[in-house]
Amino acid sequence: MSKGYIVTVYESIKNEEALKNYAAKAKDAVEKYNGKFLIRGGRKIVTEGKNFVRTAVLEFDSFDKAKEFFYSKEYQEAHNLLKETVVRSHQIIEGT
Repeated sequence: MSKGYIVTVYESIKNEEALKNYAAKAKDAVEKYNGKFLIRGGRKIVTEGKNFVRTAVLEFDSFDKAKEFFYSKEYQEAHNLLKETVVRSHQIIEGT
C-alpha cells in the first residue's frame, strides 16, 4: 500500500504565536492518525524557485489516512488557528 504525505510550504507567517499554538494542537491530531513528522522547518538551501520561510512534511500509512487526518475535527480545529496568519501551499500526496 502506498503511503500518504502532507507537504506544506509557507510563503509568510504573520503571527509566530498563532503558529506555535497551531503546531501544538496539530501534533495531537497527527499522533491520533499515526502520522509522523519527516520535516518541520530546519536548515535548507534553495537551489531553484522561491525561498519559502518554512516547510513541513508529514507521512501517514496511506493516502486515505492522510485525507482522514486533514478533514478530521481535531486537525480542522488546529487549522482554524492559522486563519489570516499564514500564506501557505498545502497538498496531500500519494507516495511510495
